[in-house]
Amino acid sequence: GFLTRGERRRLEGLRSPHNQFWVPCVWFTALAAQARREGRVRDDSALKLLMEELNRFRGHCSLLFHYDWISVPLVYTQVVTIAVYTFFVTCLIGRQFLDPAQGYAGHELDLGVPVFTLLQFFFYVGWLKV
Repeated sequence: GFLTRGERRRLEGLRSPHNQFWVPCVWFTALAAQARREGRVRDDSALKLLMEELNRFRGHCSLLFHYDWISVPLVYTQVVTIAVYTFFVTCLIGRQFLDPAQGYAGHELDLGVPVFTLLQFFFYVGWLKV
């Protein structure tokens, strides 16, 4: 719904090895200049404000393009993987039940399913896989 069929054909007809987010910006600039010549934009300061907003939008598109272009280094994913698995290995050891044979006062054997630890595990490992 952002492009007409003719604009879409023209955009798809352009052959460029680079991202084409800039093409509608060029079209907008040409239409804004035409609107100023025809008097639909009343003065140059209004045209200047339009161009500044377009420039800000273009800058944000460029920033998104750069985030997509530069990948996360492999070492970060390795560090996070090691941290998550180390956390859950320590959870296995640290969240063990007390031995009732030792006779700790006020501590009985509790054989419950560690629901929240399982939820944590599924959440963190699922998030890690994403």
